[in-house]
Amino acid sequence: MCGGPDGSLMKEGKATWWCDTEAVWRKGLEKPFQYLVDRWNEEGILPWIKEGRVNLIWTGGEPTIPKNQRAICSFLDWFSAESTYNEIETNGTIFIEDDMFEKLDQINCSVKLANSGMSKDRRIKPDAIRRIMSHPNYWFKFVISTEECVQEIMEDFIKPFDIPAKKVLMMPGLDKQIHYHERTKFCMEMGKKYGYTGLTRLHVSAWDQTTGV
Repeated sequence: MCGGPDGSLMKEGKATWWCDTEAVWRKGLEKPFQYLVDRWNEEGILPWIKEGRVNLIWTGGEPTIPKNQRAICSFLDWFSAESTYNEIETNGTIFIEDDMFEKLDQINCSVKLANSGMSKDRRIKPDAIRRIMSHPNYWFKFVISTEECVQEIMEDFIKPFDIPAKKVLMMPGLDKQIHYHERTKFCMEMGKKYGYTGLTRLHVSAWDQTTGV
């Protein structure tokens, strides 16, 4: 997460970005596999998931924690839908084992920056990052709040690991609708200046700080 592992930087007013999904995953409960399928069925999206029209995006917490890798693989073996499209959202600090690696159609790596409050040796794991880059469909998504974030990204990740520019996505540190246009414009300007793809956070534009939508 951003802003420190316990939110300390945010509490001190030093964080430039806070993970807006943390409030959701901290409330997670253990459920049987059938629970997910029943929920998808109730929402009317189960056929779309089986057809690959709706992607399954495995996120967290951190889905590459070994027990989470095993649980995701067990579910996919049980679910057994050949056309399911599986993405993963990872911070890139844990090596993805073969069983899970081979089941993924896409890897989205959103690494932590210095403003997370974590030390550099905990945030940057070369073996895990190179493993991600060996997948045929991977992306590096960086959340930026200042131009210094872009400089850090280039010095700590893009240059050392030779990440292709076309694989670099930048998203604004944004969690309130009122800041949507200003932060989106900033991110797009950084994309124009440095030659990376600038994104936005459409769910904030649509639902503000509402989670679980």
